[in-house]
Amino acid sequence: MTTLVCTSASKAAGPAAQTLPYPSFSSYVRARQPVLLRTARSLTGNPSDAEDLLQTALTKTYVAWERIEDHRALDGYVRRALLNTRTSQWRKRKVDEFACDELPEPDPVSGGDDPAEQQALRDAMWRAIMRLPARQRAMVVLRYYEDLSEVQTAEVLGVSVGTVKSAVSRALGKLREDAELGLVRS
Repeated sequence: MTTLVCTSASKAAGPAAQTLPYPSFSSYVRARQPVLLRTARSLTGNPSDAEDLLQTALTKTYVAWERIEDHRALDGYVRRALLNTRTSQWRKRKVDEFACDELPEPDPVSGGDDPAEQQALRDAMWRAIMRLPARQRAMVVLRYYEDLSEVQTAEVLGVSVGTVKSAVSRALGKLREDAELGLVRS
């Protein structure tokens, strides 16, 4: 008389081990694959990428198969999985670099390469601006450092646009004549 020691091993050897836990999923994929593959191709434009995209979307659908309540709406679920997966791929896409004959950077401007010289010019400019009268200094800073228009500067300071124009013109004239700026620029 022979007794079975391991019943789970004898069950695994039978034909039931070959079936999927969700036989309706495999029949759904067989029936709807051509339509879903056309949708994937329209999203990717490349047959190989479309097959990968559909495979990923079907894997996500298989994992969620138990949670899907209405199996009549499966096409909508899989299409949403296709779109979401494709969107994730766009976000993660790698930007390829390629060699070209010309460098995309502009040619360096002579004299502007040295950071120390640039800093010296910035410092001299601020010292010159600080020597301007307070009202002119405020208008120059608002116009050129804060990048406000003449109208916006006039509104901020509560003066007319003509006042801003004339004061900024006088301030720029003083800056052009500033001895310290002349030394740094030359």
